[in-house]
Amino acid sequence: MKIISANLNGIRSAAKKNFFDWMAKQDADFVCVQELKAQQADMTPEFLSPHGFHGNFHYAEKKGYSGTGVYSRMKPSKVSIGFGNEEFDAEGRYVQCDFDNLSIISLYSPSGSSSDDRQQAKFRFMDVFLPHLEVLRNSGREFVICGDWNIAHKEIDLKNWKSNQKNSGFLPEERAWMTKLFDELGWCDVYRQLHPDTTGEAYTWWSNRGQAWANNVGWRIDYHVATPGITSSAKTAAVYKEERFSDHAPLSIVYDFPA
Repeated sequence: MKIISANLNGIRSAAKKNFFDWMAKQDADFVCVQELKAQQADMTPEFLSPHGFHGNFHYAEKKGYSGTGVYSRMKPSKVSIGFGNEEFDAEGRYVQCDFDNLSIISLYSPSGSSSDDRQQAKFRFMDVFLPHLEVLRNSGREFVICGDWNIAHKEIDLKNWKSNQKNSGFLPEERAWMTKLFDELGWCDVYRQLHPDTTGEAYTWWSNRGQAWANNVGWRIDYHVATPGITSSAKTAAVYKEERFSDHAPLSIVYDFPA
């Protein structure tokens, strides 16, 4: 079973850069996308159900902003749009699709880099989302939460960690939150289970400023966060960098788990 996570930085922009052509060649069972920057009226048939996939989406109320989606080969038995928080459900940040005993979630965590107001919103999101993650973890189901978490967990997860310790995405509070997620709640960072020491090849996002992409000055902020059962079945992981569909690169992980 192959699952892909990809922040598109605009579904229309990514489509023009041949994202859906690439997706058709991946033999994936699930493709989780973030940052659609689109509303229902903007979604073409190709965007809604590419190559026979079932698509389920959470659109932001604000035009041209945020948005998440899950593409699946199978039709889900249940779809949850949002996680029950008025502030962040208005921003289109969460889609959950259930299949038998497995749930696939596409998540787009807020970024706090644009202003202090947005950083405070990010902290609020962390506060309300952690209890939701605890409920999921204790439900007895298997979960894979794919998405842009907008946090680099450890020093190994970004190129210039020393100069970013006071910047959004690598703040001590954010990193401690991720540690609690893994060490106390029992979720797993699937990529790190497979590649505990990988640095530059693990990066999934590069700033558009300067020569970040050319010099691989990147961050690992896109994750598969999963329950231990399905994590133990993970076989291979790869970040695709041969083509650029957005400022992020798709993260693909193959699991020995029935799709």
